[in-house]
Amino acid sequence: MDETTTALIELGAVFFILGMLGRVAGRFGMSPIPLYLLGGLAFGSGGVVPLGTTTDFSHLASEIGVVLLLLLLGLEYTASELMTGLRRSWLAGLVDVVLNATPGVIVALVLGWGPVGALILAGVTYISSSGIVAKVLTDMGRLGNRETPVVLSILVLEDLAMAAYLPILTAILAGVGLLGGLQALVIAMFVLAVVIIVALRYGHFVSSIVDSADKEVFLLKLLGAALLVAGFASALQVSAAVGAFLLGIAISGSTANNAAKLLEPLRDLFAAMFFVVFGLNTDPASIPPVLAYAVLLAVVTTITKVATGWWAAKRQGVGRMGRARAGTALVARGEFSIVIAGLAVSAGAADGNLAALATAYVLLMAVVGPTTARLIEPFMRWIGGVGGAQAGGQSVPTR
Repeated sequence: MDETTTALIELGAVFFILGMLGRVAGRFGMSPIPLYLLGGLAFGSGGVVPLGTTTDFSHLASEIGVVLLLLLLGLEYTASELMTGLRRSWLAGLVDVVLNATPGVIVALVLGWGPVGALILAGVTYISSSGIVAKVLTDMGRLGNRETPVVLSILVLEDLAMAAYLPILTAILAGVGLLGGLQALVIAMFVLAVVIIVALRYGHFVSSIVDSADKEVFLLKLLGAALLVAGFASALQVSAAVGAFLLGIAISGSTANNAAKLLEPLRDLFAAMFFVVFGLNTDPASIPPVLAYAVLLAVVTTITKVATGWWAAKRQGVGRMGRARAGTALVARGEFSIVIAGLAVSAGAADGNLAALATAYVLLMAVVGPTTARLIEPFMRWIGGVGGAQAGGQSVPTR
């Protein structure tokens, strides 16, 4: 068979298998991300059936997946929501950084990966998966709960932190040094400030430019604008992902809602390819040597995320059950952690074992996060019942 025929067969098989994996994940009420990563491990070097001719397309599709992931994340927020979240929960955001980035720094230094490796792994362990968290809150009917605004505020602050972190990381991975990283940070913060101002005052103009009653025209303008902005952002070393996120923030109102609905299937398709490609770049044989560290990080950062959510919800006057729900909702890691590790691997600036550690860690956390979120309520009721029995048969209030 010629190369095109082989590529079509391989790509068709990959998409079909991804669809089956997604169906399995949906049946068990879990995120499909771990299964997509496992699929990538199976198709990559050292896997069961290594791919041959679809590598170039897969890598381009994965880059588009990152852009769409961040674009739709930006569409979920307005500039005013970002500013309100920043004012209300900045201290919780600071606690979040300290508690959850520190374990990654320590493990990277222990493994001898140096300051760059520490910076990379700090981001991997710090950032929660907005996609998984949003799905958990929706599936469990918690969007109207009192603790949910606390969870969303922390997610917003994490996204803002990424807007500063990714340009610095991109610059350092490119080898421009600390000064170049600071320059990238200044540019990113300037761009972020401009976007927020434009979104607050002239967001309806940005929305009107991309909006259209014709779905085909709307999709073409949206996708074209996202790729253009991402490309220019990458040229400025601001990170293509951040550029797409900022575009999403600038689009508001009904245009943002319609754009999210229109782009969701495309995002899921290309995002699936992104996770597969990350798995393709990871040799399954490199995971066992770092598995113990991945498990250790999973245990420690589960505790630190729960502590973050608990503390933040307590400051807002939320009861014990709500604090527990807030903490466990934040546990899952996913797309952003893989984006960070993927940037490092593609730049060739990270130890080969780092990708393996990140893969194993995200596999664990993408399963542990939704599981703990589902089990926390019966666990807290059991704890309350035990406490009530010890106190003379009266249960301890949990709300």
